[in-house]
Amino acid sequence: MNATIKSSLERSMSYQSYRALVKQLAEDNSNTGLEKTKTYAHYTKLNDKRMKRWDKTVKVSKAALKRIAEFQHKITWLVITESWCGDAAHVIPVLNKIAVLNTNITLRLVLRDVSPELMDDFLTNGNRSVPKVICIDDETGEVIHTYGPRPTEATNYVKRFKARHGALTPDFKADLQHWYNGDKGQNVIEDVTQFLSLLEPSVYQ
Repeated sequence: MNATIKSSLERSMSYQSYRALVKQLAEDNSNTGLEKTKTYAHYTKLNDKRMKRWDKTVKVSKAALKRIAEFQHKITWLVITESWCGDAAHVIPVLNKIAVLNTNITLRLVLRDVSPELMDDFLTNGNRSVPKVICIDDETGEVIHTYGPRPTEATNYVKRFKARHGALTPDFKADLQHWYNGDKGQNVIEDVTQFLSLLEPSVYQ
């Protein structure tokens, strides 16, 4: 196993620990990361509410439940995140919902700003974008897939806007939050069950 990944796993936390951390930071008007700002603290409060909502409301279809239950490989999802990241607040609770449905999937989280070497090994278009999911084969220690920072439909939505306007605007970012609210985690579930099927194709034939 890559030494950077190994050390990151050793200091990683469970989803429950991450939720408790974000909740405490929200109460303390603070945030994870090297920059402590009012803006990031505000986003952390919003994200605590978002995750609490998704923890209660994300639904998994019967078809997706079947796919998730049939996955047989032992893997770990090591997710790079920060409390202030809006995409992370929408994506990570869905990943947790999937992971708890199959004991072969372990979900662990690390913070970006205390894991710079790990982050720099998994950049997105040269950027330190989170959340980033690193899928590790538990038997070999190899990275077999990566995912993020956004589900596929949201990624395409962002790409189209950037191509037309050059950069994301505050109005667009608000629209993206509305998209997440309307999607209710289904695009993440679709993406993840698809890459699980690619990792273990015999199950789905």
